[in-house]
Amino acid sequence: MKIIPRMKLNKIIFIGVLIAALIATSGCTGESTPAENKEVASVEATGTITGTGELAESTGVTITDGFGRSVSVPGNVESVVCSGAGSLRYLVYLQAQDLVVGVDSLEKQEAEIEGRPYVLANPQLKDYPLIGESRGKDDPEKIILVSPQVVLKAGTTGQTASTNAAEADTLHQKTGVPVISFPYGSLRSGKEKAEMYSSLRIMGEVAGKQKRAEEIIAYIEATMEDLKSRTADIPESERKSVYVGGVSMAGAHGIISTELAYPPFMWVNADNVAAGVGADHADIAKEALIDWDPEYIFIDIGTLQLGNEGAIGELRNDPSLKRLSATKNGNIYGVIPYNFYSTNYESVLANAYFVGKVLYPDRFEDIDPEAKADEIYTFFVGKPVFSDLNRQYNNLGFKQIPQ
Repeated sequence: MKIIPRMKLNKIIFIGVLIAALIATSGCTGESTPAENKEVASVEATGTITGTGELAESTGVTITDGFGRSVSVPGNVESVVCSGAGSLRYLVYLQAQDLVVGVDSLEKQEAEIEGRPYVLANPQLKDYPLIGESRGKDDPEKIILVSPQVVLKAGTTGQTASTNAAEADTLHQKTGVPVISFPYGSLRSGKEKAEMYSSLRIMGEVAGKQKRAEEIIAYIEATMEDLKSRTADIPESERKSVYVGGVSMAGAHGIISTELAYPPFMWVNADNVAAGVGADHADIAKEALIDWDPEYIFIDIGTLQLGNEGAIGELRNDPSLKRLSATKNGNIYGVIPYNFYSTNYESVLANAYFVGKVLYPDRFEDIDPEAKADEIYTFFVGKPVFSDLNRQYNNLGFKQIPQ
């Protein structure tokens, strides 16, 4: 047996230990675990680490969404998807539609009547990949396929804030994509208007459109102030009594469908005979309308989709409604539908100028309602689409409807 000298033996042992250490070290650079992969993906997407690790320099920002959730998003967002009724509309208002990489089923729907100005101005939106069903029924796998950096999710009306927040959390967990959720809001009350403005600002921050968000808010405020100032000094005893019927709400409706806090009436200081019945949309009793007997009736021309001319046909053919003062005096007018996958606020504002012109022509003598509508549509959605929109409803918008 050959004997190895002690010094040579020690050298061999040292080399062996060194090789073993190198092998162990190389094992650390092999295939990572799913959890590690997810953590790395999070860093790449947001610039922050969601696990226990630390990142020396974050490239993302943390945003508090409309339901109080703190969400980390990239500092320079270049791709989004919009979930829920109205979310994509707000993105168009912000002039950020080029960020879209996928849309829901309703946005892709081909319909004979298209009542959404933002789609008329941006027909290319129908061509994007599908990310789920309408009204926030998202498909996480489809969202993952289009690889957005952020999901912008409008909250579901009627649900509590905690429920909306939980839905956003669940979608984030299933996709790994940051989800910014927010209430849609409205212009019916101060509280809902504050929600709307906050949501526009949050979306503007995500999309890098903070200045545009402030421009939208300022435009709405200036428009409402202009409308109110024109009629503010009209005594209550001289204010016209009015009713809006056939109001669209998840589809077309007849004469008894109304808006109890219809903003155009509030802004021009008209006396809405249905006010006080509630705070939102309602179907009133036909007998109540007959009892109220308003001087003017405005018809949401989306009612035409019911067939038989909807509310217009009812006013022409129902003997009890034909006795209304507005019917007998020819004071029936068409306004543009504004509820179509949530509220088209540009149509609400445009309607207000037409209503004001009809009720108080001396206060709106400088206004051409159709030209004003196109000014408003151009500001919000980028194109003057009044004629295209009105044509789909037999051009009855902003017209006196013969009886």
